[in-house]
Amino acid sequence: MKSKLTPFSKLLIIAVVLVGLGLLFNKYKDQIIPKGDNSSNNDEIINEDGEKIIRIGVVTWGGYAGGQYFNEGFNANKDSRFYKDYGFMVEFKILDNFVNSREVWKAGEVDLLWATIDAFTTEVAGLSDFEPQVIFQSDWSRGGDAIVARRGINSVKDLKGKTVAFAEMTPSHTFLLWMLEAGNLKYKDIKKKPVGSATAAAELFKAGEVDAAVVWSPDDALCIETIKGSKILQSTKDASHIIADIFVAKKKFVENNKKELKQLVEGWFIGAAEINTDKEAKKKAARILNENFEGVDEEFTMLAINNVRLCTYGDNLNFFGLNRDYSGMTGEHIYNKMKKKYADIGVIDGKIQSWRTLANSSIVKGLKMETPEQNAEGAVTFTKATKEVETAEAVSTKGAPISFRSGEFKLDDNAKYIIDNEFLDLAKSFAKARIRIEGNTDSQGNKALNIKLSKKRAKSVVNYLISEHGFDANRFIIIGNGPDKPIADNNTEEGRSKNRRTDFEILGN
Repeated sequence: MKSKLTPFSKLLIIAVVLVGLGLLFNKYKDQIIPKGDNSSNNDEIINEDGEKIIRIGVVTWGGYAGGQYFNEGFNANKDSRFYKDYGFMVEFKILDNFVNSREVWKAGEVDLLWATIDAFTTEVAGLSDFEPQVIFQSDWSRGGDAIVARRGINSVKDLKGKTVAFAEMTPSHTFLLWMLEAGNLKYKDIKKKPVGSATAAAELFKAGEVDAAVVWSPDDALCIETIKGSKILQSTKDASHIIADIFVAKKKFVENNKKELKQLVEGWFIGAAEINTDKEAKKKAARILNENFEGVDEEFTMLAINNVRLCTYGDNLNFFGLNRDYSGMTGEHIYNKMKKKYADIGVIDGKIQSWRTLANSSIVKGLKMETPEQNAEGAVTFTKATKEVETAEAVSTKGAPISFRSGEFKLDDNAKYIIDNEFLDLAKSFAKARIRIEGNTDSQGNKALNIKLSKKRAKSVVNYLISEHGFDANRFIIIGNGPDKPIADNNTEEGRSKNRRTDFEILGN
């Protein structure tokens, strides 16, 4: 006769089995869950030696120098000021392959990943499972991106019907879209040659296969040397508030490591401020980049740093819209504008993560760095324009019909609305470029009076931009063309209406 186990015996056996499994797990847990595995399921920053470490994915770019300088290099090391001041190590991993860099971040092999807020609109949907968070801005591009063009292309309008090479859905693509807007051209007006990288775009231009290309520095200079008669049409030296480099982290990682992230960003900003204000610090930063970038010299890395604005605490207050006195371009404005631009050309559907859920300003908010060297970059000031500057050829011209009553030059609410929607973003984003405002009339009436009236109308636009939006008066050049620059037939009412316009022209260096 078979004996039966009592309920108590069964419970006892189950308890023994569970204890045994627990002992086995403890014995082999390091093999099951290795220390330092920063996968999406484990957001601790402890490596195999028990040290805290934050790993950051970057590209060959000068805009991250603040953190790399403060870290005393790219590798995790105990000479790092991050380690000495905060007790954790930092490692920078160069991930120049864009697609691979995103897979590395998803897999948890890096904790923070570079991006630009403009082009992030094209990829954020594919990263949504990981709840990406923008935690700080590292730099503005200030000459790192440029459009080069062959002989005979002197302004954006000359790109119509021409073949332009650019890296699709990257900052290069963004810059092209902004330039087309500034020049009153549509995306369909150019022949597009999308390529994998800005470097590939430069190679096509140097080979004479395209009319223009959006490239990175110093490839812009190399393109000009190679193709005789070519020129830099425009760069982010003038278009200074379009390309903003940022770092993203997974929401769970941010929540689990807020203290360390605040310390990381604080140290980064200290490093950026030292480079911005001390020549020797900048030289040291260039040497660090030179030691870690393949195939370049120190002249290249110094140029790489000079072609960006390394952002400080104050710059980040502006970027996240935390400074009420700041009226320039913010991360939110760029993100939302590019979301619409990329949706308009069919790259995205527009249904992507909102800025409210993407931006995590808590790291920057948690810092107190109100010292002079951490102030935001000051507004650009301009000297009075010379005659040569006043008559310089415009890089781009954007016209808009601002309606005035016959014989009048004062702006009504509709005219102000047009200025705010057609011109304001360009004035803010091309913050280092001079702007020429040209008033135009139709051919009806006395020509001399029309010229005077058109100048008064242009001046009204400038006065509004100065009084309402705080721009430097010396930045603007006021021209009254009267009827001398028609764009349509003055013999029809439709044509005359088009000629009664105000042109907004961006001038080159």
